[in-house]
Amino acid sequence: MKLILAIVSNDDSSAVASSMTKSGYQITKLATTGGFLMAGNTTFISGVDDEKVDEVISIIAKHSSRRTQVVPSTTTMDVGMYSSFPVEVTVGGSTIFVLNVDRFEKV
Repeated sequence: MKLILAIVSNDDSSAVASSMTKSGYQITKLATTGGFLMAGNTTFISGVDDEKVDEVISIIAKHSSRRTQVVPSTTTMDVGMYSSFPVEVTVGGSTIFVLNVDRFEKV
């Protein structure tokens, strides 16, 4: 058995959750925040059999897409003035961890 932790953008979380549950997988959703953009994410936790890992990853990847977004960035000048200019960054997609499960109990 494996434990899958998938960190997904909030923009994609409802599509991932819907597709996972329609496919018969039980999931737990946690509201999380990313450190770089301080943007909202959803972390999905799911325990699956070893042979189902690739299918779950495929479902998550299908419903979480990468895209670019323009965000404000500030820089300082030597005279103590700040300047703001837009920077294009890649957001979205998913980060997936697959962990071995030594023991599983549902009581």
